[in-house]
Amino acid sequence: MAGKNERTSADGSYSTAWRNVSKIILRPGISLMMGLDFTGLENIPAQGPVILAANHLSYMDIFAVARFADRAGRYPVFLAKSTLFKIPVIGKVIGWLGQLPVYRGQADAALVLKQAARLVAETHSCVIFYPEGTATRDPQLWPMVAKTGVARLALESEVPVVPVANWGAQRILPYGKWVPKFLPRTKVGVVAGPPVDLSEFKGQPLANPVLRAATDKIMTEIAGLLGGLRGEHPPAEFYHPAVARRKLRQDLRALQNSDDSALLDGDNQGTPAP
Repeated sequence: MAGKNERTSADGSYSTAWRNVSKIILRPGISLMMGLDFTGLENIPAQGPVILAANHLSYMDIFAVARFADRAGRYPVFLAKSTLFKIPVIGKVIGWLGQLPVYRGQADAALVLKQAARLVAETHSCVIFYPEGTATRDPQLWPMVAKTGVARLALESEVPVVPVANWGAQRILPYGKWVPKFLPRTKVGVVAGPPVDLSEFKGQPLANPVLRAATDKIMTEIAGLLGGLRGEHPPAEFYHPAVARRKLRQDLRALQNSDDSALLDGDNQGTPAP
């Protein structure tokens, strides 16, 4: 058995003392950083394993969603990059808090998620999952096409997925910026919906079409909740960065060809007849 100073979250263990300390520090700290408006806390199960699948706008929404889970009586556990656990002091602390490492360097990502699914089911954790994998690149800040990890994690562990949407944290710290703006105090809304019904996918082989359909269903629920927070209707299709880049290149080529054609026509018009 690992000693007290060697505790990590690779096996789902954690230090109750360190979690209590984190609550004492973070509860008032997060409330000072932002105004919080929570809705739908009753949709988060009080006990048992659960996955909270949330949209991602800013590093600051990590604090808002964590406090949201805490207000529901659940200690938030994030799937964190394994490299964070190697950072002196920080790695020890997040290990003692019971955060779960994701070993992205492994050849088979599915094996990593299987390990995470086992830990979620065995430890009865409340796991925060950002299906997009990073902050959205959608110009209007709607959820973009997500990776299928959340669906695989949910279906393999048979753990309910609660959709969560947040809005406002990006005003405190826009993605790509490093200096937060705490004044004037910004309101951040967080809302949870009922667990997503994934029963139609139960028992099916976890091939990509099934995982994609399940993931899109989860993201559609999240987008709908976000639309409620924003008072707007979400777009019919999710933003896809690769598709957007391809379309931009095509538009630029079309514009260049149009300019070349116009220049050629101008040259022809200026050529005297023989």
